[in-house]
Amino acid sequence: MKNKVFSTFDEAVKDFQDDSVFMSPGFGNVGVPRNLLSAVNRQGAKGLTGISNNAGALGDSIDVGTLIQAKQVKKMICAFTAPTHPSQVTPFVEMYNNDELDAELVPQGTMAERIRAAAAGIGGFYTPTSVGTELAEGKEHREINGRMHVLEFPLHADYALIKAYRADTFGNLQFRLAGRNFNPIMAMAAKTTIVEVEKEIVEVGQLDPDQIHVSGVYVNRIVLIPEDGIFY
Repeated sequence: MKNKVFSTFDEAVKDFQDDSVFMSPGFGNVGVPRNLLSAVNRQGAKGLTGISNNAGALGDSIDVGTLIQAKQVKKMICAFTAPTHPSQVTPFVEMYNNDELDAELVPQGTMAERIRAAAAGIGGFYTPTSVGTELAEGKEHREINGRMHVLEFPLHADYALIKAYRADTFGNLQFRLAGRNFNPIMAMAAKTTIVEVEKEIVEVGQLDPDQIHVSGVYVNRIVLIPEDGIFY
């Protein structure tokens, strides 16, 4: 069986390619793979397209905004492109206003379903969300059961950067509480899924099969966060 356990985050992302598409989950501070994002920042890949719930927050915490501020990202696909407080200008907003990167706004539920569609091998789906707005312009429309829908396509990625609570050496994953936001579907929608593990990596068979949230067949690389805490 191929070894999926890597000793360092830098080793796990060393082949990250320029101009690739990556996914990174998280709601605020929950479930964000900060160590992997920091490693990609050090690795230096550029021209990236990011898929995430938001485009980063203010402050010193590592998140997608770290790669944006470092000018490693050329486009963001996200559900929230503006900060929660209009007076706060994030690096993403500043760079977008200066035409330094592109952005695609996707309703949160639609984004989740587009990612899930990629994971499930679905070619597309119709949704009533965004009908009658700028987000639906140029998209195929179809009336279903008397209601207009727009056609949306899957969101695939070259890499998914994931944070899990526990894992086994095959890559079977467990998430904890709100950590199950975008993590499970993103883990299944990328060509290469790289996971930072919070608590422990155990041997195959030690996880309760009923408590496995993502099968190891979707996971390529796993790294355990050191016992002395998260490090960047």
